[in-house]
Amino acid sequence: MKRLYLIGGTMGVGKTTVCQILKKQLPDSVFLDGDWCWDSSPFQVTQETKEMVMENICFLLNQFLACSAYENVIFCWVMHQQSILDEILSRLHLQGVEVLAVSLVCSSESLRARLEKDVIAGIRERDVVERSVARLPLYEALNTVKLDVSGLTPAQTADILRRYPFGEPKQGEKTP
Repeated sequence: MKRLYLIGGTMGVGKTTVCQILKKQLPDSVFLDGDWCWDSSPFQVTQETKEMVMENICFLLNQFLACSAYENVIFCWVMHQQSILDEILSRLHLQGVEVLAVSLVCSSESLRARLEKDVIAGIRERDVVERSVARLPLYEALNTVKLDVSGLTPAQTADILRRYPFGEPKQGEKTP
């Protein structure tokens, strides 16, 4: 049976890093970052570009799910509204596919610290900090597993995702 990992979370929570690690841990895996389907300059959010990115994402995910070379399909994107998750799932061919929808969450202090590192390194603009922190509460309303990554490294997070819910945690280990 194929597995589809839908990993959501606000900007800077660690989605891409975790998914890159998870891709290496899982057998026969492929990874798609939703941002890759909408990487433009200037970045424009219009009805047309929103429809285009959804088409791009669902087309690629369906191609990966149909390909016999892949057992595990990993997808990450901000996905801060239930309607985004619902639309993606409604467009996918999920017969014979187990789906794990997870929202990576963390404390606002942890998120600020992560984003400040990125701002200092020149990876992100300063305005992302407040926009990202403001989105944190939105994830509580989603029909997803919530995984608090405040005190976890990306490798620890990927290890939890690799085994959850398809395996059992080690004794004394926290699960989402």
